[in-house]
Amino acid sequence: MVIAAWPGVNAEWSREIDVPSTSSVDAPGTVRRWHLLDNGAELSRRGLAPLGTLLCVHGNPTWSYLWRSLLAAGSDPEHPWRVVAVDQLDMGFSERTGTFRRLADRINDLGDLTEALSLAGPVVTVGHDWGGVASLGWALAHSDQLAGVVLTNTAVHQPAGSPLPPALRLALHPAVHRWGTTTSDAFLRVTHSLARPPLPADVRSAFMAPYRGAARRAGVGNFVADIPVDGSHPSFAALNGVAEGLRRLNVPALMLWGPRDPIFSDRYLKDLLARLPHADVHRYEGAGHLVAEDRDIATPVFDWLAGRVTQGGDSPADNGSMRAGDGFTPLWGLLGELAAGPSAGAGAVVEMAPDGTEARSLTWRQLEENVGRVAAGLQGEGVGPGTRVSLMVPPGVDLTVALYACLRLGAVVVVADAGLGTRGLSRAVKGATPDVLIGIDKALAAARVLGWAARRISVRDLPAVQRRVLGVETSLAALARTSPGQGGAAPAFSPAADSPAAVLFTSGSTGPAKGVQYTHGQLAAMRDTVAGTFGIEPGDKLVAGFAPFALLGPALGTVSVTPAMDVTAPRTLTAHALAAAAAAIDATVVFASPAALRNVVATQAGLTQEGAAALKRVHLLLSAGAPVPEPLLDEVQRLLPAASLHTPYGMTEALPVTDISLEQIKAAAAAAGSGTMTGAGNGVCVGRPVQGARIALIPLAADGTAPATEPVTEAGVTGEILVSAPHVKGGYDRLWLTDQLSAGPAGWHRTGDVGHFDADGRLWVEGRLAHIITAPGAVVTPVGAEQAIESLDCVSMAAVVGVGPAGTQAIAAVVETMPPARKAGPAAAGLAAQVRRAARAAGVSVAAVLVVPAQPTDIRHNAKIDRSRLARWASSVLAGGRPGKP
Repeated sequence: MVIAAWPGVNAEWSREIDVPSTSSVDAPGTVRRWHLLDNGAELSRRGLAPLGTLLCVHGNPTWSYLWRSLLAAGSDPEHPWRVVAVDQLDMGFSERTGTFRRLADRINDLGDLTEALSLAGPVVTVGHDWGGVASLGWALAHSDQLAGVVLTNTAVHQPAGSPLPPALRLALHPAVHRWGTTTSDAFLRVTHSLARPPLPADVRSAFMAPYRGAARRAGVGNFVADIPVDGSHPSFAALNGVAEGLRRLNVPALMLWGPRDPIFSDRYLKDLLARLPHADVHRYEGAGHLVAEDRDIATPVFDWLAGRVTQGGDSPADNGSMRAGDGFTPLWGLLGELAAGPSAGAGAVVEMAPDGTEARSLTWRQLEENVGRVAAGLQGEGVGPGTRVSLMVPPGVDLTVALYACLRLGAVVVVADAGLGTRGLSRAVKGATPDVLIGIDKALAAARVLGWAARRISVRDLPAVQRRVLGVETSLAALARTSPGQGGAAPAFSPAADSPAAVLFTSGSTGPAKGVQYTHGQLAAMRDTVAGTFGIEPGDKLVAGFAPFALLGPALGTVSVTPAMDVTAPRTLTAHALAAAAAAIDATVVFASPAALRNVVATQAGLTQEGAAALKRVHLLLSAGAPVPEPLLDEVQRLLPAASLHTPYGMTEALPVTDISLEQIKAAAAAAGSGTMTGAGNGVCVGRPVQGARIALIPLAADGTAPATEPVTEAGVTGEILVSAPHVKGGYDRLWLTDQLSAGPAGWHRTGDVGHFDADGRLWVEGRLAHIITAPGAVVTPVGAEQAIESLDCVSMAAVVGVGPAGTQAIAAVVETMPPARKAGPAAAGLAAQVRRAARAAGVSVAAVLVVPAQPTDIRHNAKIDRSRLARWASSVLAGGRPGKP
C-alpha cells in the first residue's frame, strides 16, 4: 500500500504490527496483522515526549484515515500527544480474517492490540460510529489506563419506542444487505455523500482505497449485520454492557456532534448524556455524520485535553466571575405571598383578545392555585428535576401557568419562539431534545411531523381523534382540573442556586440560534437586577410587548398583560393595541422593542381618547433588542409624556447589562457634539452598568480581532465588550466550544459586541465584532456611520458593510429608503451623494451606496440587520452580479 499518496497523511505514520489474538472466533495461537497510523515514531525522532496517547477507533465504513487531523495536531510541539489510529480487523488495510467478528470480539481485539503495543496510560479513547462503542468497551476494561473519552456521532443504546434509523433498516434488509454493503460499494458511497460540504475527490478516493473489490468489503457487511436490533441479537448483551457501564465512568468526556446525521441523530446524543451527564458537548450546526470531515475537530480536542486532562481540571469556560449566591428567592417566590395577602383577589395575569378587549385573566390566588394544580398533574406525568419541557404557547395565562409549574418541579424549561422561523425553530428544539412539549395545536402538529419531542401535552382539551393524530397524552386544562384532594397542592422543590432552570434561545440574528443555559440563581438575579435598576415593585402593572418580560412579570409581583399582537413579529404592535392593553390594567410600565415602537408611532392616529389617556398614565418605558434612535424616543415621549424612557442594553446571555434614559442620551449626545469629552460619539450610548454588573473591554488589534488581554476601562479605547454579573448565563447548551470562545479573561463573558467608554464612564456600542470592516490602514466599526446616514429624512434603516479581502476592504452603505425602493441595486446619484456626505461627517468614507426595498432583519426583534448577509450580497452586486433580493 502507498499511504503517502493519501492527502493529509505522513508516510512515517503508517505501520503494521502482528498481534496474537485471544478472540474466541480465532484458533489458539492465531496472529493477526493490523495496520495503524501512529505518530509515535515521529515524536521520538523529533525528541518530543508525549503527554499521553489518543487511541482512535473508526467506524463503518471508514478507516484510520478519518483521524489524520488528530495525528497532525498531536505531532505539534505545542501539544505533543501520541495518536494511534487503528484499522479494525477486516477493515481499512488490516488483515481480512475470514471470520465474523462481533462487538465483543472487536472490543477484545482492541485489547489485544494495545497489549501488543505495550500502550501505557494516560490513554484517551476517541471513537466514531460503531468504533465509538468498541472504544468505550476498551475504556471500561482498562480503567487503570484511562484518562478520558472523546466521541463523535455514535450510539450505545436504541432509545425505547424509537425505530432504527431508516438508513440502517434499509442496509439490514435481506434484499439489500449483501448487495448494498459487500457486492457493491453503495454503502461506502452513501456514507461519503453525508459529508457537508462534499468530500474533495482525492479525500473520497482515500476513503475508498481499502475497500476496492467485494473481497475486501466483507467486514463492511458484517459490521452492519452486527447491529443489535433487539434483545435476541447475539451482540445485544455486549452493547448493553457498554451502555450500562458508562454510568460508572467518571473520567472527563467530550462529545463532538454533527446534528445533520440521518443515522446517529440527537436522540442518541441525549441518551449518551443521560449516561455521561458530566460530558462536555459541542453540536456543530450544519455538520453531519462525518463530523471529523465537516469541521475542524482537532483544535477543540487538543484545547479540551489541555483543560480537562493534561491540567487535570476545568477548562477556562467560566462565564462570569460574579455568581448568584445560595441565599436567593426562587423566581416564583412572590406568587404564594401575593396569593395569601391583601392582593389575593387582584389581577395578576391578563390576556387580550385580537379585537383589543380583555379575553381572560387570573387573580394572584387563582394563579397560585392553577400553578400548583398543573405542577401536581405534570409530576404525575413523570415531570421532575432535570426533565426538559419545551413551551410552545403564546404569552398569556396558559404560558405563565405552565412556566411557573415547570420551574416549581425543577424541570428545565426550553423556550424557543416561533420568531426563529420553522427551520430555525426546528433546529433549536431538536438540539435541546426536550422530554416533553407543551404546545398549542399548531406547535403540536409541527412536533408530530418534525419529531420535536416524544411526549406531547396540549394546552386545551382535544377531541379523541385529534389527540391520536397529534400524539397528545393530556392537556394543561385536564391537569388544572386536578382537585387539591387528589394531589393538587404544589409539590415541594427547593432549588440550589446552581440548579438548572431554563434554556432560552437567542434570536438567531448572528447565526444559528444558541440555547443559553440559566440556573435558578441566575434567573432570580435577573429578576432582582431588573427590579433594582428600574425601581419596579409589586403592584406595578406591566404591558409586555416582548415575551420574556411577560414571563418575568409575576416574578416581579407585577400585573402583566401582552397586547393583541403577533409576539413573533414585534412590528405588528399598533398604538391602539398598546393603549388597549395599558387601559386594561391601568399600566404603569411598558416594555416594547424598537420595531414595535416604530409602528406604535406610525399608527398613533388610531388612538381613542381613552387609549391616549391610558398611555399618559404610564411612568416607565423600557425598549431593548436593538439601538433606539433619539428621534423615535422623542416621538414616543409625546405619546407617553409622564414616562421615563429607558433603553437598556443586553442580550439573551445577560439581560440587562447597562441602562440609559432619554435625558441621559441627550446629555451624552451634547457632550459628543461639543467635542469636549474624550471617547464620546461614534456609536450608540447605552449608559452605565446596571445594579450588580461590571463591564470592561478587550482592545481591538490592528486586524480587527480582540486577542485575549487584560480587561481595560480607559476612555476612548475601542474593544470587545465584556460583562460580569450574577445574572450572566451559565453556559451555552451543548455548545462547549462556543462557551470557550465566549469566556473572557478572569471569568468575564465576551459579548461579541464592540464599543468604548467615554470620559464620564458611559458605554458606547459601535457594532458587532463580526461586522468590523478592515479598510486599508483602519479598522471601521459600523454603527456610528449608520446612525449618521439614518439621520437623513429619506433613509429608514442603514447598514455599513465591508466588501473585498480583509485588510483592504472598501466600505459600502446599504440603505432602506422612505418610501421604499421598488427593487434592490445601486442608489441614484443624488441619494448616493447624500449618504456619502452623512457618513463622511461620522469619519467614514463610503465607496458605494446600494438600496434595498427592505433590510434583512431578524424575526424576533424586526430590527437587527443581517450585515454578514448584506456584505455577501453587496460584494456580488458590485462585482457585476444581478441584484435580486439580499
